[in-house]
Amino acid sequence: LALAEVALARRWGAPRPLGRALRVAGVVLGARDGFPLLAEAVDVLAGSPARLEYAKALVDLAAAAGRRGRRGWARELLDDAAELAAQCDCPPLRERVDAMSGAAGSRTASAGPGATALTSTERRVAELAATGLSNREIAETLFVTPKTVELHLTNTYRKLRIGGRVELVHALDRVAAGTARPPRTRR
Repeated sequence: LALAEVALARRWGAPRPLGRALRVAGVVLGARDGFPLLAEAVDVLAGSPARLEYAKALVDLAAAAGRRGRRGWARELLDDAAELAAQCDCPPLRERVDAMSGAAGSRTASAGPGATALTSTERRVAELAATGLSNREIAETLFVTPKTVELHLTNTYRKLRIGGRVELVHALDRVAAGTARPPRTRR
């Protein structure tokens, strides 16, 4: 039934139903057979406005990656999922991510704002952008879509409180030196 849902969603073509169908089918089929479906779900949802569904797909892919022995990648996926779960204000998903992150030895969404809250993927994308690569070149280097690169850069700019690439090199230097700007306080 899950694979039939994937076929119907492929015909429909919208990212949210397709990503959800792929995620559910991937979970149902298990880590061995469902892994490609989970990876496709993450790719389909990465550039879509379905942020919560994307976070769920990241968590399920991280679980499958961990079961396949790819623990480092699983931690990166969980870092990204933690960020999205916090943005979507979804406590049940945040709790699942925190539990999985604790077991995997990963930093979670409870990390403070600013540079210390950059996920490993955001940091890697930012470092490549700081070298002068375009979004398309970064996407090709990391085997992701340009839209995913754009999302990570947008999150990085927000966290570092900068306006764009011009300020990125200096912001990353401050992060490396441990002199990143303090987080903004709400009044």
